[in-house]
Amino acid sequence: MKRYNYRAKEQGTGKVVKGAIQAESERAAGKLLIDRGYIPDSLHEVGTSFMDKLNRVTTKDRITFTRQFATLVGAGLPLAQSLRTISEQTSSKPMKAVIDEILSDVEAGRSLGEAFGKHEDVFSNVYLSLIRAGEVSGTLDESLRRIAAQEEKDERMMSKIRGAMTYPIIVLGVIAVVFIYMMVEVVPQVESLYHDLKKELPAFTAILVSIKNFIFSFWWLVLVVMGIIVALVLQFRKTETGKRFFANFKLNVPLFNSLFRLLYMARFTRTAQILLATGVSVLDTMKISGEAMNNPVVEKSIEAASEEVQSGKALSVALKDKDYVLVMVPQMAAIGEQSGKMDEMLGKAAQVFEDELDEKVNMLSTMIEPVMMVCMALLAGGLVGGILFPIYSLVNEIR
Repeated sequence: MKRYNYRAKEQGTGKVVKGAIQAESERAAGKLLIDRGYIPDSLHEVGTSFMDKLNRVTTKDRITFTRQFATLVGAGLPLAQSLRTISEQTSSKPMKAVIDEILSDVEAGRSLGEAFGKHEDVFSNVYLSLIRAGEVSGTLDESLRRIAAQEEKDERMMSKIRGAMTYPIIVLGVIAVVFIYMMVEVVPQVESLYHDLKKELPAFTAILVSIKNFIFSFWWLVLVVMGIIVALVLQFRKTETGKRFFANFKLNVPLFNSLFRLLYMARFTRTAQILLATGVSVLDTMKISGEAMNNPVVEKSIEAASEEVQSGKALSVALKDKDYVLVMVPQMAAIGEQSGKMDEMLGKAAQVFEDELDEKVNMLSTMIEPVMMVCMALLAGGLVGGILFPIYSLVNEIR
C-alpha cells in the first residue's frame, strides 16, 4: 500500500480539508476520497522526495504524543483542550501539523476516530482501531496508554535487532575499506617491484593484480552494474512477488529465521491481546493483527485462520498447524477459551516470545563477533599470502 497526502473539498459544504490516505495507486486513492464524500484537488505520494522523508513523524514523536494525550484525557480535560495543549507543547513540526489537523476536525464536530483516520500515514490500523474502540467504550485514556506501551515495546525490540546488526555491518565496512586500500596502494607496488626485477608474480598475487587492473580499467562498468542491480532489487521489492519473496526469505534465512518468527508471533499475540482487552471483536482483531505483522506470508496464515473462525471454528483450532504460527499460540488460545481470559493468555504468550527474542538477539550478538573475527582473519591471511609472502620471497632470493 502507498500513502498519499491529499487536498480535497467536502461535497456539499465546499470546505477544504487536508490529510493522508493509503491506497494501491493514485487512482484508487482518488476513488476512496470520493467514496468518503470528498472532491480531490491534489494527491501527492508520501516518501517520494528527500524532504518527505525528513518531515515524517517519528515513532518517538508518536509515543510522546500518545502518552501526553492519555494523561490529559485521563485527568478529565475535554478532547479539544487536550489536543490544543499538546500542540502548544510539542517541538516536532510534523507532529504539530498532524495534531492541529486532528484538533480542527474535532472542533468541527467529527469523532476522534474519524479525525485520526485521516492520517493513516502516521497512525497504524492497530492504533486507529484502539482509538475507535476506546472512544465508543469510554476508556479512551486506557486505550491510549495501551497503544503507547505497545509501541514502546515494538521500538525496543526493533532497536535490539538493529543493534545486533550494527556490529557486523561496521566490521564488513572496515574489511571492505582495508581490501580497497591494499588493492589500490600496496598491490601496484608489489607488481612494480616484480616487474623491475623481471620476476614472475606468484599465482595468487597475479589474481589480485588482475582484479586490481579490472577495477582500475572498468570502474565505471562496476558502478553501472551495481546501480542496475540495486535499482532492479528495489523495484522487485515493490511488486507482490518481490514482497512475498523477501517475506519468505526473512522467515527461512539460516541463523535469523527463528528470530524473525519470534518477532512476528510476539507482535501478533501482543496486538491481539490489546485489541481484545479493549473490546474489539475477534474477527476484527484477527484482521488488524494480521496486517500489523508487516509480512504478507504470515498475514496470509492469519487470514486463513480468520476465515475458519468466521465459519464457526474456535480460535485455537483455527490457528493450529498454520504456517509460521508457533505452537504456543493455539495452546494459549485454547486455555483462554476455557478460562474466558483470552486477552490475558495471549498476553502471557507475548511475554514468553518477547523474552525468547531478547535471548536470541543476545545470543546472535555473541555468535556474530567470532564469525566476523574469522572473516577478518581470512582476509588478512589472503592479503598476507598475496602481498607480503612474495616480498619475503624476493628478499630471500636476493640474499
